[in-house]
Amino acid sequence: MLQDLLVPMIVIGIAELGDKTQIAIFLLSTKTKEHLKLLSGIILAFLIADGVAVLAGDYITRIVPLSYIKILSGIIFILFGVLTLRSARQEKEPDLKKPFYSGFIVIFISELGDKTQIASGVFATRYNPLLVLIGIMISLTLLSIMAIYLGRFISTKVNEKILSKIGGIVFILIGVAFLVT
Repeated sequence: MLQDLLVPMIVIGIAELGDKTQIAIFLLSTKTKEHLKLLSGIILAFLIADGVAVLAGDYITRIVPLSYIKILSGIIFILFGVLTLRSARQEKEPDLKKPFYSGFIVIFISELGDKTQIASGVFATRYNPLLVLIGIMISLTLLSIMAIYLGRFISTKVNEKILSKIGGIVFILIGVAFLVT
């Protein structure tokens, strides 16, 4: 029973370190002071995306071709990148208007078909699905909190315009990577 919780929690946590979703969370956290709203949107996105994976195994990727999911993810990341670069040109750097929705949309779309979502579905076929979901949510929440905290810390130390330019470029590169792979 304990392994039903710990194995998915540890494996998903390790797999998610440095993943595009964590980079996106870090970048989004530099754009807002409403970190709790951002975290709430992120957690809801993870809960829905990975909860569906746990409930349906890898069924979702059979319904919607992975290539379509990746194209949509790529377009959304590129859009966020362009918007971030455009905001870097303005005099005062605006905050993320709706951190809950921005966090939800970016993470939900990027998590669809992601290796951790698929792994969550696979774990649910072997272990107790409820404990798998609890384990992965603990892991993803802790990693998201760390990414938000790091983004918040860095945003106080680095010029906002430079951060926006770097963030915009990284979002675009992630989007292009989705479209190319």
